[in-house]
Amino acid sequence: METEKLIAMANQIGDFFEAYPSDAEAIQGIANHLHSFWNSVMIHSIVAHVAQHQGAGLHPRVADAIKQHLA
Repeated sequence: METEKLIAMANQIGDFFEAYPSDAEAIQGIANHLHSFWNSVMIHSIVAHVAQHQGAGLHPRVADAIKQHLA
């Protein structure tokens, strides 16, 4: 799957969790969602994007969730 598509999908998840008042709760929720609904290829691709491009294009909470819980 294209990285741009994964970024868009991850940002949609981030948009949902934007309503959470706590960064920690939102970040954990994003990570849980990715673990539950994304396959290993998708996760590997978005982790590689974060590692190679510092999460360019991702919402900050999404990038943090990937760095803290998936990398």
